[in-house]
Amino acid sequence: MPSPKRYAVAASGRWTDEEEGRRRLPAGEVHAWEPGMNQTVCGLSLSRSRLDRFPHVTWEDALPESGGAADRVRRVCPRCASVAGRRGTDARPRWQRVRPRP
Repeated sequence: MPSPKRYAVAASGRWTDEEEGRRRLPAGEVHAWEPGMNQTVCGLSLSRSRLDRFPHVTWEDALPESGGAADRVRRVCPRCASVAGRRGTDARPRWQRVRPRP
């Protein structure tokens, strides 16, 4: 069984947290991104979409319900959230077949 992928964050904006030693953090709309790739998980080109990369911020920390690095995150890409996983109150349960045919 393959190990789960670790996603970093690409965002439409950035801000600097002075309390944590001038750390760059994502702002605006966030997308899941695999370091080493030139596009987000949902298929947006990083350079054409003018998205900033945050390899030091994990996907789980960018979700607003986590409270981690998500202070100024306004929107989470729903396509990236469906691939990379989303936990929280508005997350749908995973699809499950109730009565499979014999």
